[in-house]
Amino acid sequence: MSWIILIASGVLEAVWATALGKSEGFTKLWPTVIFGGALALSMAGLAWAMREIPIGTAYAVWVGIGAALTVTWAMISGDASVSWVRIALLVGLIGCIVGLKLVDGAQ
Repeated sequence: MSWIILIASGVLEAVWATALGKSEGFTKLWPTVIFGGALALSMAGLAWAMREIPIGTAYAVWVGIGAALTVTWAMISGDASVSWVRIALLVGLIGCIVGLKLVDGAQ
């Protein structure tokens, strides 16, 4: 269950990071509200998951999921350019996240 919570928290990290950018310095109401809610839920989920998952693994997975999804969304929405190098780096990041899960599960 901790891994499911951690993954959901990583997704929420991408939500709050994207909303933060869209809030334009907290001047837009709905992106600011979404930012606050997603941030609180993401942090709470990370804290909950860290009760059973080692802090180094949990934090790296949380950040990695959030970063990968944020960049992917930026490419899909047109806020960031799409390139083979960017895609290869995202695949590498995702591979490292999966690797951390596999290493943690083996111990």
